Amino acid sequence: MIERRKLAKWLVVLVALHGLIACAGFFAPYDPVEQDRQLPYARPMKLHLIDTQGRVHMRPFFYPLRMREGSFDQYDEDIARAMSLKLFAEGPRYRLLGLLPCRLHLFGAAGARICLLGTDGYGRDQLSRILYGGQVSLLAGLLGAGITLSLGLGIGAAAGYFGGWRDEVLMRLTEPFLALPWLYMLLGLRAFLPLAVSPLEAFFLIVMVIGAVGWARPARLVRGVVLSAKERDFVRAARGFGAPHRYLLWRHVLPETSSVLLTQAAILIPQYVLAEMTLSFLGLGVPEPLASWGNLLANLQQYSVLTSYWWMYLPALAIVPFFLGYLGLASALQEWADPFKVGRGT
Repeated sequence: MIERRKLAKWLVVLVALHGLIACAGFFAPYDPVEQDRQLPYARPMKLHLIDTQGRVHMRPFFYPLRMREGSFDQYDEDIARAMSLKLFAEGPRYRLLGLLPCRLHLFGAAGARICLLGTDGYGRDQLSRILYGGQVSLLAGLLGAGITLSLGLGIGAAAGYFGGWRDEVLMRLTEPFLALPWLYMLLGLRAFLPLAVSPLEAFFLIVMVIGAVGWARPARLVRGVVLSAKERDFVRAARGFGAPHRYLLWRHVLPETSSVLLTQAAILIPQYVLAEMTLSFLGLGVPEPLASWGNLLANLQQYSVLTSYWWMYLPALAIVPFFLGYLGLASALQEWADPFKVGRGT
């Protein structure tokens, strides 16, 4: 019972985090590619409840930023203009969940831009770009993990169930993928693919690359489970009654691998999000103007940005709650699955 509650807790956390990213258009105040050349590298704006005259406001407000005279990246608050923060305000058009046309945003302001997490060198809102960038990075991680687990399940099940020379060949094939560091394999495989492609093509290239690199470990784990499952009494009985291989695999053997696959999914997804971030950071992933957490961090390759604008580090922190959530889910899945494994073996 405790294991189920822990599992449910982590699932709720991850559903909430993914819901925030999936509905990025609602939570983001602006279009991620919308530029304001009057606000390059603007620092995060502050919300206030008390104005300069000591009056308390019922609704949060902010002071718009204006560039300091003689500077190109230093700003002062325009205390003569107190702009109210409006909840459920209309703004740029977007598609909710990629389907429903909508203009309603969680917050906004009329007459001035509010940038709670600052802006980049083109004046683009960092909060909006982080939320929209999460859609690209997380989707790449989810699809890449799906490809990896599909390959691992098919190869591991074939090797474990049929055995013999098939097992020998397939397991020898996994050894290079286990021996070489995944980052070198990612870079090497990506180097063979074209670089001058559209953002959509680059996204699918990244998904295929990261999905094709990490299948060896899940395949080994699946093989071990299948080797054990195919020798159990109920599988032998079904085989004795003339059940075909397809029926045995689908009905009796593959369901035994579910806990391994779920745990591996919880481990692989954040790793693959990090892989997408690494490739995009190095210029081998999703290109501008499409936002991803990796190409948002690519701005830090400039020394001036690295030393002067601390808010440009914030996309790196966006992955932290997802990492913690998935690692907590993996731990809860292992605890939930262990009692059942013991029960099956007794």
